[in-house]
Amino acid sequence: MRKWFCLLLAMVILAAAIPLAGCSSGEKETGVIKIGALLDNSGANKPLGDAEKQALEMMQAQINADGGINSRQIEIVFRDYGKTGADVVALASELIEQENVVAIIGPSDTGNSLAIIETVNSAEIPLISLAADERITLPVGTSEWVFKTPQTTFMAVKQVYSYIEAQGITDIAIMTDKLGFGAGGKKDLVDQADDYSLTIKSQQEFNNTAGETWDAYVSNIKSSGAKAVVVWGTNPGPANFAKAMRNGAPDILFFGSHGIANKSFITLAGDAANGVIFPSGKLIVASQLPDSDQQKSVLLNFIADYETKYGAGTCNTFAGHAYDALTMLKMAMEAAKSTDKAKVRSQLEKIKDFSGTGGIFTMTADDHCGLSQGCMINAKIQNGQWVLLP
Repeated sequence: MRKWFCLLLAMVILAAAIPLAGCSSGEKETGVIKIGALLDNSGANKPLGDAEKQALEMMQAQINADGGINSRQIEIVFRDYGKTGADVVALASELIEQENVVAIIGPSDTGNSLAIIETVNSAEIPLISLAADERITLPVGTSEWVFKTPQTTFMAVKQVYSYIEAQGITDIAIMTDKLGFGAGGKKDLVDQADDYSLTIKSQQEFNNTAGETWDAYVSNIKSSGAKAVVVWGTNPGPANFAKAMRNGAPDILFFGSHGIANKSFITLAGDAANGVIFPSGKLIVASQLPDSDQQKSVLLNFIADYETKYGAGTCNTFAGHAYDALTMLKMAMEAAKSTDKAKVRSQLEKIKDFSGTGGIFTMTADDHCGLSQGCMINAKIQNGQWVLLP
């Protein structure tokens, strides 16, 4: 009798273990899908982070109203690393270990995106950065869990340098902020100059803060003989420098980076914004694109949704980067029919011909950005508005 009792007990334990094993394998996934968002909503890149957060909040409501992802509601867990004393690595770890997010969108800027690569790779969790520098995803072997949506700094430099060369300009100055975005920009500006027969007459770096003074920078550029200056950074630095150049060296042409593709640059720079030329994604000039452009309808629909919720003229490139990130993450989870991190990562690498706001994305195992050079345009600010240049 004791033998049969022991055998029966063993069978009961085994039967109990089988459904537990099924749950742990993720075969039946239930509950809310948590997605992390690491954004700068109170620091130097607040104009970027605020637009990104608004886009994600809007999309969360839309996705949930449409039934969620794989019939599950989503919850975006936001963390603001722009606060004084905030540690982006600690916040990323908190999202992964305590909130159990299935993926992270962000950070808003290059430096903090680079800072958490090791964290997400170790945790084997997909990260979709909203920053530009190609170092974020290259080489893929050291960033295998990392993707990004903005056009690369390399593409943006190529775009603006092509325009400068076409104007017959050969002597330029470059101004780059000391943060990660500026450092990446400086490297590409220097590396590509010879390809466009450009001589860099002056190289300077600035602190991207409201308290920076500009007279010495302007004087250096004037005395260098440069006919144009290329300024690589996000606000407030480029906007304040534009005002200083307008006052001290109005004859020197001002070119910006894709980091100024938002209305805050125009607001901060005022009249000095007029005449500034910069590379950008197509979103800011969507209505000026030909009807044959593959992205146009996507861009106009996103702008309409965003500005219906947040007001006319509020939509910008950075909101679009967040839209692209969450849309592709949704596509990957739906294709995987799962939130399993490895399966989601695999499906992100298989995205093909997706018309986003930043361009037409085709991801591969060797390309975690997925954009090609044709995704960018040059824009000029005229009377406080963006105008598409040929």
